[in-house]
Amino acid sequence: MHPRLRAVLAEPRAPDAPARVWRDWALIAVFAPAIVLEGIFRPDLPWRVGCVVVALALLPTLLWRRTQPLATVAIAFGFTTVAPLVLPGDACQMYATSFLVLLSYTLFRWGSGRDAVLGSAFVAAKVAVAGLAGSISGGEVVAGFAVMFAAATLGAAVRFRAAARLREFDRVKLLERERLARDLHDTVAHHVSAMAIRAQAGIAASASQPGAAVEALRVIEAEASRALTEMRAMVRVLRRDQPADLAPSPRVADIERLAGRFRAGPAVDVEIRGDLGDLPPTVGSALYRLAQESVTNARRHARHATRIEVSVAADDTSVRLRVSDDGEAGTIRPAGSPGFGLMGMMERADLLGGTCEAGPNPDRGWTVTAVLPRAGVGA
Repeated sequence: MHPRLRAVLAEPRAPDAPARVWRDWALIAVFAPAIVLEGIFRPDLPWRVGCVVVALALLPTLLWRRTQPLATVAIAFGFTTVAPLVLPGDACQMYATSFLVLLSYTLFRWGSGRDAVLGSAFVAAKVAVAGLAGSISGGEVVAGFAVMFAAATLGAAVRFRAAARLREFDRVKLLERERLARDLHDTVAHHVSAMAIRAQAGIAASASQPGAAVEALRVIEAEASRALTEMRAMVRVLRRDQPADLAPSPRVADIERLAGRFRAGPAVDVEIRGDLGDLPPTVGSALYRLAQESVTNARRHARHATRIEVSVAADDTSVRLRVSDDGEAGTIRPAGSPGFGLMGMMERADLLGGTCEAGPNPDRGWTVTAVLPRAGVGA
């Protein structure tokens, strides 16, 4: 078997195929009356009742076309291939049966590689048999193949585009995990370094007071140094051979600097409430990253915005960040499908056991809300 054909046959189904949505029922509501009306008002249609019954019987395949793409194509195209040979007249040659094109599209959008190959045989057989039986002319045969090929190509293009977007989302999540790993490294490395220093000081002080504590301090020093070395090696791998970022990790207090960072554009107001003194560095760094990304998105996407409000409020268990702008309500924002920046923010909040949401305000503007546990517990 050719390697390319083997790769096509090994292609799995597209993930997360929706079962039935409102659009499917809308298609049924549109095509069912169209089939009946064509059967009533089309005088050249032979065996009218039979054609209408057959078309209506095949119409429910639209409801299962995503979850069972090969089965629906085999049923619909298989029956319409055989029907002209066993039924009187040109049975099932109705304009309203154009919904079969959707089955061809769905086969390549959601089906596996094996489904696409086998389903294409049913589609090609339907058009070829119709031409050989004289149901359609030679030009209509060419047009039929062109329409089915275009539907299949569109389904494959949409599938590959969705897969590329999913890979990009995974890349954004991985980068956000890498950033969080750097912040964790800085925090843990600080404590481990302090442990090693204290162990060295204990060893130096024990010279005048030898005892059993000396050996324990040596073990502490060795374990702390080994852990620090291993953690630095892990972070080097996570950074993908990029040079180390020697700048200190930002803290929650650095959010106040966002207010005076921009000279042009909407004004940025920052308000911090509550006790944030003992906040873990990972949580403080995450809050700053979320606020920075939200302010950047607001300045980039909020049309005619004059003000961006950033507020941080802390209580005994959690810290809440809210970033809101007063841009126009009609501004295009990624409400239905989160953008890459928002996806990274959601991933960072989720890794710390919190949540991050974004959406339009009732009147105008956009708001990003993040809630993180005060202890910074990871997911």
